[in-house]
Amino acid sequence: MNLVIRPFQPADLPSLQRITIESFAGISLDQTIEAQFGEQHGHDWRWRKARHILIETERNPAGAFVAEVDGSIVGFITTQLDREAGSGRIANLAVVAELRGRGLGRQLIEHALAWFRGEGLGFALIESMAHNEVGRGLYASVGFSEIGQLVHFAMKL
Repeated sequence: MNLVIRPFQPADLPSLQRITIESFAGISLDQTIEAQFGEQHGHDWRWRKARHILIETERNPAGAFVAEVDGSIVGFITTQLDREAGSGRIANLAVVAELRGRGLGRQLIEHALAWFRGEGLGFALIESMAHNEVGRGLYASVGFSEIGQLVHFAMKL
């Protein structure tokens, strides 16, 4: 497998959004909200999750990285920085289904962590839904420690 991790380019956005929708089915907070309350403001969870990627790549395009195998986009990672606090946050990570479990997510995380270090940051954060056992296992295996749990509440207005 000839893997290349490169900086995000705006033309990558549709591929990243497609991979996101495929990857987050069953583990997306937006999907959980939709299951309980229905579509929000005329948009389904897929639209909302794809919009997150648009927003993240607009806010921090330098912190978004794309994984390619033989010229095809097969995964990505997006990040957020808080330079004053010295922290970086991995906002989204997704890999196409056929390549999961082969170390690609780990390589993307390690790439983002190296980028954080290069930006002079002192620590990194990542979040996962409690039922995302694969993600939670991956994050722990890379060196993240669980520091707390967040409970999401929602209500329809």
